[in-house]
Order: sequence, then structure tokens, then C-alpha cells
Amino acid sequence: MNKIPFIPSSRHFKKNLQLSLLALPAFLIIFVFSYLPMGGIFIAFKNINYSDGILRSPWVGLENIKFFFTSNDAWMVIRNTLLYNIVFIAVGTFLSVVFAIMLNEVIRRSWLKAYQTIFFFPYFFSWIIVAYMAYSFIGPYGILTTWIEKLGFESFDFYSETWVWPILLTLINIWKGLGYVSIIFYAGILGISQEYFEAAEIDGASRLQVIRNITVPLLMPLITIMTLLSIGKIFYSDFGLFFFVPREVGQLFPVTQVIDTYVYRMLKVSGDIGMSSAVGLFQSVMGFIVVLFSNYVVKRIDDDNKLF
Repeated sequence: MNKIPFIPSSRHFKKNLQLSLLALPAFLIIFVFSYLPMGGIFIAFKNINYSDGILRSPWVGLENIKFFFTSNDAWMVIRNTLLYNIVFIAVGTFLSVVFAIMLNEVIRRSWLKAYQTIFFFPYFFSWIIVAYMAYSFIGPYGILTTWIEKLGFESFDFYSETWVWPILLTLINIWKGLGYVSIIFYAGILGISQEYFEAAEIDGASRLQVIRNITVPLLMPLITIMTLLSIGKIFYSDFGLFFFVPREVGQLFPVTQVIDTYVYRMLKVSGDIGMSSAVGLFQSVMGFIVVLFSNYVVKRIDDDNKLF
């Protein structure tokens, strides 16, 4: 027998008036910044002429998207965006889960808040601050560069070597976001009923066995949801990370240029709003398709872990 979907009514909102008012700011933010901008989707199919205005500019259909895909850098920026995000999601999720388990199993309760604060604090840094911090380490006169020279090795210019930047960007991204994501997983661990751990202790299970057979399996629905939400933005990149940290060094573009920075630079040079809107629409549509496909795969494997 199929379940009838729950449809909230006015009586439901009146009964839960305080909760509804509490959620109202979030609904307004989502409506203003996520739904209202959808009205500008038609810009992606126009050749914007500033003299004629947005509404009277000529329609060009899919020419803006075609222009992007026929450019010399299209494959490069799509490749970089996807590969970076795949690495960020895989490595970041794994390390966040490991750190959350360490907070629960290893760290003493008296030191827990200190560790949480230390690892959570970098999340509040702006990317401009992070970029200057990185430059103070790997710049021509940075701390790490100076150490390399004092150890007797040949001077290494980080801003001219492309091979090292995929590693650097991954480390910087994980360093900045590890504390935030791990706190979410740590909260998920705290939500697991203590009866499971008590029963395992009575049965004589080791801490490693408890982690492998209780903590990780019961944390898997949350890991799946967080992964699916991250996959939804797999065609987007953190603009600040890829724009400010490499410091606009053209030699590094082959390994640091992603869709978001490419669109910004093209818009700054050409002023083509239609092309940038078309690429943004492409990112959104592809992200939507990837989420649907990923959720379908998860549903086929384990229906309980699906997002919707």
C-alpha cells in the first residue's frame, strides 16, 4: 500500500507557529537568492546588447553554450573542476570521518573543546587571508622556501611549478574545511544510541571492532547524504581557493583554472554576460543530473541511505 505524502496545511503552520517563524528567515534567504534568480535564465540564450537592454537583446539560442564548448580551454577547465572536486569529496570526507571518530574515541573530554576550536577556526578565514598565509610559506621569501634553501637544496619556486599545485590546493582545501565537516560527523556519532556501545563492551569487542561494526555502519546514512550534497556541486568550485591562492599566475592556469575562474576572467575581459550565464546554467543542470543519478545508484544499493 502506497503512503500518502504529507502536505502541510494552514492548520499545521498555526499549530507550529513558533517553529514556522524560526524557519522563515531561511525560507526567505533561499527564495531570494536561489529561486528569484531563476528568472534570469533566459539571459543564457541571448546576445546581450547594452544599448538595447536585456529584454530587447537578440536571441541566439544555444550559441553561448556552443561558444564555451568550442573554446580551447573548455576541456581543461571542465577536467580540472571535476577532478579537483572528486579528490576533495573523497579525501575530505574520509579524513573528516576519521577525525570525528578520533574526537569520539581518542581525545579526552577535557581537551575536546580545545581540539574542536583549533580545527574549526580555519573555516572562518576568508580565502584572501588564506592566500596571504600560503604566500608567506611558499612565496619567494616564504618560510618553507627559506627552509629548503637552508637545508642545502636548490631554491624551489612554487609559483612556477605546475605539478605541485594539485597537491597544495588539496591540502589547503582540506585544512580549511576539515574542522567544519568533522563536527557534523561527530554530531552524528553522538546521536548513536549508547546501548549499542554498551552491548559491544559487554560482549568484549575491542574499540577497533566497535568502530568497524557499529560507528561506521550507523554513520553511513549521514556520510551518504553529505556526499550526495557535495556531488550536487561537483561542477562548481570554490572561487576563492582557485582565484586568490594561485595569485593570478598565468603559468599555473593549466592546473588551477576551473569553470568559475574561467567564466570570471572571460567576463572581465569580454563583458559577455550571455556566455557566463550559459555556463552557469550548464553547471546547474549538470549538477542536478549528477545528483539524480547518484541518488538513483544509492537507492538501488541501499534504499535507506537515499537522499530522496
